[in-house]
Amino acid sequence: MRVQKGLVSMLKNRSKGVWKRNRTLMFLAALAVISLSLTVHVAAQDQDDPPGRVARLGYSQGSVSFQPAGEDEWVEASPNRPMTTGDKLWADRDSRAEVQLGSATLDLAPNTGFSFLNLDDRTIQIQLSAGSLNVRVWDLDRDNVVEIDTPNQAFTVDQPGRYRLDVSEDGNSTVVTVRDGEGESTGNGQSYTMHAGQRFIFSGTTSLNAEVEQIGAPDDFDNWSDRREMRYQDSPSARYCSRRVVGYQDLDDNGDWRSTDYGYAWFPRVDAGWAPYHDGHWAWIDPWGWTWVDDDAWGYAPFHYGRWAFMSNRWGWIPGPREERPVYAPALVAFVGGGFAAGATVAWFPLGPREVYVPSYRVSPAYVNRVNVTNTTVNTTTITNVYNTTIVNNNTTINNVTYVNRNVNGAVAAVPQHAFASAQPVQKNAVAVNAQQMRSTTVMSRAAVPPARESVMGPHANTANHVAAPPQAVASRQVIAKAAPAPPRPSFAQKQQVLTQHPGEPVPPQQLQKMRPATAAASMVKQAPPGKPATPTPAMNRGGQPNQPGNPAANARPNGNPQPGARPEPGNQPGGNRPEANQPPAHNDRPAFTPPNNRPQPNQPQPNQPAPGNRPEANQPPARNDRPAFTPPNNRPQPNQPQPNQLAPGNRPEANQPPARNDRAPAAQPENRPAPTPPPANNRAEPNRAEPPARNDRPPAAQENNRPPEQPRNDRPQAASPNEHPQSRPPAENHPAQQQRPPEKKTPPEKKKENEDNKKPQ
Repeated sequence: MRVQKGLVSMLKNRSKGVWKRNRTLMFLAALAVISLSLTVHVAAQDQDDPPGRVARLGYSQGSVSFQPAGEDEWVEASPNRPMTTGDKLWADRDSRAEVQLGSATLDLAPNTGFSFLNLDDRTIQIQLSAGSLNVRVWDLDRDNVVEIDTPNQAFTVDQPGRYRLDVSEDGNSTVVTVRDGEGESTGNGQSYTMHAGQRFIFSGTTSLNAEVEQIGAPDDFDNWSDRREMRYQDSPSARYCSRRVVGYQDLDDNGDWRSTDYGYAWFPRVDAGWAPYHDGHWAWIDPWGWTWVDDDAWGYAPFHYGRWAFMSNRWGWIPGPREERPVYAPALVAFVGGGFAAGATVAWFPLGPREVYVPSYRVSPAYVNRVNVTNTTVNTTTITNVYNTTIVNNNTTINNVTYVNRNVNGAVAAVPQHAFASAQPVQKNAVAVNAQQMRSTTVMSRAAVPPARESVMGPHANTANHVAAPPQAVASRQVIAKAAPAPPRPSFAQKQQVLTQHPGEPVPPQQLQKMRPATAAASMVKQAPPGKPATPTPAMNRGGQPNQPGNPAANARPNGNPQPGARPEPGNQPGGNRPEANQPPAHNDRPAFTPPNNRPQPNQPQPNQPAPGNRPEANQPPARNDRPAFTPPNNRPQPNQPQPNQLAPGNRPEANQPPARNDRAPAAQPENRPAPTPPPANNRAEPNRAEPPARNDRPPAAQENNRPPEQPRNDRPQAASPNEHPQSRPPAENHPAQQQRPPEKKTPPEKKKENEDNKKPQ
């Protein structure tokens, strides 16, 4: 009050113009205070709301098993099954799966163990216990977290891009490949920043060792992921609905978009008499409760977003506003109950455009508003009125609302209650519906049916313990996490009594908290200590500099292939240690790398510091032209014979091949890269080339992965390099090793006789 009186007194002493200006400031300040109080109030209400983001098992091939949150049995996975925190997948041998999240896509390779440690509007936290995972992040909000936790590190995505993580079978090694984007790995008190084109190898669990190298060409799993991604990049459906609508890509090949009175609508290509929410089953998924799982391959987006309308004797799906961030709903339907068949049958129909969806779970007014305005064009006043008369008053009956689809012939579906509760197919258990009776029955916001075990496990509940499951070592393997995971979910058996007492209503969050096991999450996840920036042991690039996080892999392309002229590191090429095609043959023009605290002085020999790829550096001389080429005493070459530092038997280049690194078999070229064409023999080196084109001046040990880097060339005279004088090159048919010393000059016979005559005394 004193502050307010002081402000008023001060303002009265001002001029009229100053008063108006300060009055505006006071008004804005008051609005800020009110807005802040409302924000705090809404935040307090929203903390118990379910997330608006849910994953979907969009594709699977082979044997893919599923374990619902809180359960310990594995069953056959069901396509289109919504996935959330605590759900697990296992892709067995020769199997693959794709999980879609709208803003990201996750591809599972064979023998991969995967689960969601947390999945909400701000966090995607994944546990990768074994196998390989390709992660495609399409967009990433500033306050969002995408984290993949493995047995020895936690990788956090910092930018949209393409990433791959591979966990060894024993869990002692993790390989993180950044094909496009940027991220950070944390483990054992260390953190490493990763850039596009880099591949990090983390080994050890009690102590973490990190090595970095350039990525190689994509393998079969990468190509499979790329092909699936290409199907979606230019999806026509993205012009009509938000790209964050999970499963929108599947609409392209299964229907057509047309302009209607409601805007653009999608019409599926189905048989006559088809109606939405008829081909599928009902599942119980916390924290939403009863959830529709459709049988059609495209049957995800149209049943969890938008609205359905019957137009021109066909059903069409109208998506929500494209500019809005979509909010997932378990099933956008209204249930029919009351006196219909004395409650022995459960019936429902799809909501139409501009009709309010009333959740069957407890939510805040802000959530009801979001889930409606993002999925249809509806008046917020109407939403508020429906919310106040149903959710606030805890009344499941919806009165004074006219539903357009309720009166459409064939729109209402009905099944016996036991079929509904046990996830049985609706088509096989459908009950005939009397249209006249439907018009007089009560509309309900939820199906008052308690779930059964089958509704939790899914339609393949009978396959429990009869499907492929991860090995016990993988299932019980602990992972390292940077972000705190969500609390573990209680089992269905722990919740069943409460669910029976309140049929059709999920357990309230406060009560659910008391049921959660206290030790389960702690045994599976280990929180990583704060990481200090660390430097990995790097492989060297062509310039002689380590490919550290500060050097964002300029040689990498977004598709994972190195740029032309970039030398891929040995050990990172498919099928063995394969060099880049047409690579300049020598790399003795770069200094050997040692850690920052142990850098050699100029012109000093390198220490015995092994680098990635098992390349020893011991006893390497600082220069190569200050001494004659060394050969073992018992193996001195004869004239015109190859030098002892030639390639090992079996790897010798054919005649007319240049002395470059192209002297290896064409099969050593990376995938998707044409085989190099050897240049003509008379074009092996330019006269002013900065680096020598030959690599045959190294000892025999410097082959393949055991090549020691050499000192810079700036400490030796230019004239000492025979390869920099084109006139001293051997002919093309000679072995490359002959370039080490110039060929002997032969004197013509007549010239030789003339010289001998000149030497005779006159």
